[in-house]
Amino acid sequence: MPFARLAAATTPTCHIGLGLAAVGRPGYINLGRDHDLPADRSVGALRERTHELLDAAYAQGVRYIDVARSYGRSEEFLAGWLAARPGLDDVVVGSKWGYTYTAGWSTDAEHHEVKDHGLATYERQRAETDALLGDRLDLYQIHSVTPDSPALTDSELHARLAEAAALGVTVGFSTSGPAQADAIRAALAVTVDGEPLFRTVQSTYNALETSAGPALAEAHDAGLTVIVKEGMANGRLAGPHTPEPLRSVARETGLSCDAVALALVLRLPWAGVVLSGAATVAQLASNLHAPAVDLDEDQVGRLTALVEEPRVYWERRGRLPWH
Repeated sequence: MPFARLAAATTPTCHIGLGLAAVGRPGYINLGRDHDLPADRSVGALRERTHELLDAAYAQGVRYIDVARSYGRSEEFLAGWLAARPGLDDVVVGSKWGYTYTAGWSTDAEHHEVKDHGLATYERQRAETDALLGDRLDLYQIHSVTPDSPALTDSELHARLAEAAALGVTVGFSTSGPAQADAIRAALAVTVDGEPLFRTVQSTYNALETSAGPALAEAHDAGLTVIVKEGMANGRLAGPHTPEPLRSVARETGLSCDAVALALVLRLPWAGVVLSGAATVAQLASNLHAPAVDLDEDQVGRLTALVEEPRVYWERRGRLPWH
């Protein structure tokens, strides 16, 4: 497991990863992007921003980087950064397949990505990822598995994923939607030749959406590394959108709302890696204060009261515009 390299790290930030969804393409659903990114959303400008973030993250102890085929040019940007720094052999790289980026570098495309969990898509996107990341790829995940995903029942796909695992690539999956817990438990039951296929799971979990928590604890107990995404709820837990209870706890701790929001997740024993989706170096620096936040039981209780019903949360997320 490549995550053994993270387990051996001793820096306070070793359990925080950097996800490049927000900077690998000009449009995304995170709130506040009008202020976070430059007016110039060219490939060159976002490549430069991505490399600035990667430099800052590495310098501050971050060692897991998360990309995907559908995150615009995120794999390409990361590959270029790694190629210019061949001595960085302690970085763990995870990517995902299953969505195809279709926006053509536009922020107002009708469709920004198309989902397909079929074997043909896996083979095409695996070749595309290999062409960019080669042997730097540590983890390949099925992107956004839901309970009805054919990736849970396609034995031919499972066999191909098991072949990849035998050659050294860790195989995982991510989840999204109000039925994340069902998808996680279904994936835990997938085996090839009697052995579990998946070794990691990446799911949305934050102060507003905690429904996957029990299933993620089960996955951790089964030996999977748990990666938490969207800990900031796509910007709903930072800036002008921050709910007052979170603002209040942040004032009490003397740290930022985003650090408190991520600290709420980091404190969970099953959370192996918690992703920062920072779009600026300043946001990243603020996120990386999360390990310094010491929440007491009263503060945790007040934050826990922010939880929304899963369908309400995901319906609101689905209405977020692509900025």
